[in-house]
Amino acid sequence: MSTSSVPKKTAVLVVMIGETVLQDRIIKLLKDLGVNGYTLSQAQGAGRHGSRRGDMAGYNTNIEIKTIVSQELSEAIFSGLTEYQSNHALIAFRQNVEALSGFEII
Repeated sequence: MSTSSVPKKTAVLVVMIGETVLQDRIIKLLKDLGVNGYTLSQAQGAGRHGSRRGDMAGYNTNIEIKTIVSQELSEAIFSGLTEYQSNHALIAFRQNVEALSGFEII
């Protein structure tokens, strides 16, 4: 199968990793901005704020939320996340991706 025939769209993958306590706030931010799809996972790791093993439900746990959006919307997401960084462990990053056509990228 030729890859040149696969319909693609340019988009931005935004990945947010933070304390579980931020889950509802981040999801509300995404919905308020019009994001209609995201993936939510439990995450473990270590960083500036120490180790996050997720060994007790609701304590010392992280979440990872991923969404694919337009460049403009990724800017709005980053802007909305800044208020949480001073009081919570939170990192966000983005990268340009090619997504299969067939869904709307907002």
